Amino acid sequence: MTASAPLQFAYWVPNVSGGLVISDIEQRTGWDYDYNKRLAQTAENNGFDYALTQVRYTASYGAANQHEATSLSLALLLATERLQVISAVHPYMWHPGVLAKFIATADHLSNGRAAINVVSGWFKDEATSMGVRWLEHGERYRMAEEFISYIREIWTSDHAEFRGDFFQLTDFDMKPKPLVLDGRPTPQIFQGGNSTVAQSMAGRVSDWYFANGNTPDGIAEQIAGVTASADQAGRTVKFGVNGFMVARDSEAEAHATLEEIIAKANPEAVEGFGSAVKEAGQSTGDKKGMWQDSDFRDLVQYNDGFRTGLVGTPEQVAERMIEFKRRGVDLFLLGFLHFQEEVEHFGEKVLPIVRALEAEEDAKSVA
Repeated sequence: MTASAPLQFAYWVPNVSGGLVISDIEQRTGWDYDYNKRLAQTAENNGFDYALTQVRYTASYGAANQHEATSLSLALLLATERLQVISAVHPYMWHPGVLAKFIATADHLSNGRAAINVVSGWFKDEATSMGVRWLEHGERYRMAEEFISYIREIWTSDHAEFRGDFFQLTDFDMKPKPLVLDGRPTPQIFQGGNSTVAQSMAGRVSDWYFANGNTPDGIAEQIAGVTASADQAGRTVKFGVNGFMVARDSEAEAHATLEEIIAKANPEAVEGFGSAVKEAGQSTGDKKGMWQDSDFRDLVQYNDGFRTGLVGTPEQVAERMIEFKRRGVDLFLLGFLHFQEEVEHFGEKVLPIVRALEAEEDAKSVA
């Protein structure tokens, strides 16, 4: 038997003002470029493999300002040496050929560290206010699947052809193509979404599936759904889960911090966000999807990060991560209250315990 692959770690790039919680609690986090440049450099020196740059276009739900995801991602790639940066993109905002070209260039400039997270979207008012045609849930995922298939074709074929309902491609040769690296034939494609449709799509076309925060049992159920789809397509998919980390010297201090975040939540913004995302989820055919069973406490963190339970001492947080790893999780996408200092704390206090626990698990499996 061989050792299991070590857990990987990503962090949310705070390119959107207001931090990662909809709360009036102090968040020593900046959305400007200088802060994010320093943070990216700190992250790659503290055990982080990836950074995910958020996509938001309009001021809403406590986020007054935001930098565009792909351009800031490129800037962060150029400011780092090892960190892989994932740009979140909406298929209904991009032509896939233009994005494919942009990412190919970013990949060359960064020596193969560019990636994308294809977001089918939930924010109807944002799209319609910009004059973008809004599709219902199932159609948005059909568009997203075509979007990914088109991009893969243009990245890999010298005579690219694609015929879909949303996108078409005829005998097209894009050069330079992205770098071909060992174990990575193209830039990695991530995808989110908790619905049955999202799970099926991820199995067919995506490299990674991002899940909202959830319990180990809840995540295991989603992993099973995606894996079943991937098996049918003869593919494999890796899995990431969102988690908001509150690691403190004592369990009591960690939970007190969490309760303070929730106590100082902005009710109007949280409820507005909740109404918008739940409306999107209710449009699914089986009424399953992101945020459908999220309550007020959950919604204070945009992607249900509290539900993952990464709250406690460094030892408790590390043990919780190993519990998820046993269920098939490959990566944690982390948010923090005070990014710069907590990313450092993660590297110094939490990550060494995770690695020690992984070594213990591997030793047991071999024995």
